[in-house]
Amino acid sequence: MATRHPHRGAPHTWHSLIEWRALLEMAMLPMAWPLLATAQPGDGHPVLLLPGFMADEGTLVALKLFLRGRGYDVQTWGLGRNIGFQRRHAEALEKKIRYLHHKTGRKVSLVGWSLGGVFSMYGALQASECVRQVITLGSPISVDPEGSRSPPLVKALYRMIAHPMGPEVHVMQPRAKRLREHQLPPVPISALYSISDGVVPPQEATVDGPDTQVENIRVAGSHTGLGFNAMVMCVVADRLALPEGQWRPFQPAGLPGMAYKLLTHDALPV
Repeated sequence: MATRHPHRGAPHTWHSLIEWRALLEMAMLPMAWPLLATAQPGDGHPVLLLPGFMADEGTLVALKLFLRGRGYDVQTWGLGRNIGFQRRHAEALEKKIRYLHHKTGRKVSLVGWSLGGVFSMYGALQASECVRQVITLGSPISVDPEGSRSPPLVKALYRMIAHPMGPEVHVMQPRAKRLREHQLPPVPISALYSISDGVVPPQEATVDGPDTQVENIRVAGSHTGLGFNAMVMCVVADRLALPEGQWRPFQPAGLPGMAYKLLTHDALPV
């Protein structure tokens, strides 16, 4: 079984204070590009990218360019800024997934960053027959009944932007019942998380489930830099390159695998 990270409580205060290190991750990305260019090419199936809270498609540009370079039919959600788990966005996402599946004749892989990963899980639950796999990047997909343990500033921002009563109200929507009950979509799920994430604690960014379908993959980096993180991109490319119907848990290999083990201090993705 894949199991959630044993961390308890909020992210470490120090990790939250140094979220600015995302700027360094962005600056280092061009140096890692030659290594990223060696990633396994894809099979051209559609990949739908979903941004995090208060982000839009512009934040996904690096991931989009990289995956297009690997040969995927990459799309972004096209719904503008992500301002919380809104009903209209949830409904539009399901329609977009079904449209891409109908248009291409192929199942769609969903890659969601932060809150975008929650949308990805929802979309895969609503249209599972159209979804190939789900990959989440530091997403709060396993919030316990007592509520999110994200930093108070993050919660305050959500209340100010999305709903005055906070994210718990959106999670309590009838349409989100299966998310609230931690039901998993019947598709492979790769939950990428960082123990130094200053926004979403690792126990919320990981998930319990059978290891024939679910995996939690530790990466190194900040929360706000996950979409520009070379390690994340390598792992995402590895997961997307798996032939449909032949999913297997992540096993780091080669030069990128050596770097992965060195930087995460753990060869096992749990």
